Amino acid sequence: MTEPAATPDEATRSVVRDDATSRYVLRLDDREAGQAEFILDEGKVLFTHTDIAKDSGGSGLGTFLVREALADVRERGLSVVPVCTFVAAYVRRHPDEAELAES
Repeated sequence: MTEPAATPDEATRSVVRDDATSRYVLRLDDREAGQAEFILDEGKVLFTHTDIAKDSGGSGLGTFLVREALADVRERGLSVVPVCTFVAAYVRRHPDEAELAES
């Protein structure tokens, strides 16, 4: 008998920056559940697209992905250009992230 897949709330969540593919990858246990694509340009990280797997949508994983990606950007001393509408909306809703954002 196989075990049912863990729900997003039960799974171990992590976000890893993959410079080779220019994206932050959201992992739930051992599977990829989302990504935030970016372009690195002269000290700026342009977030161009964010995507969460259909079977994981609506569970707050997009917010988790963006929050962790922005924490990495902050730690690296870079700024953010939120081209992606999801990232732009996240920055608008979280004023504490505003100092990272460039227009």
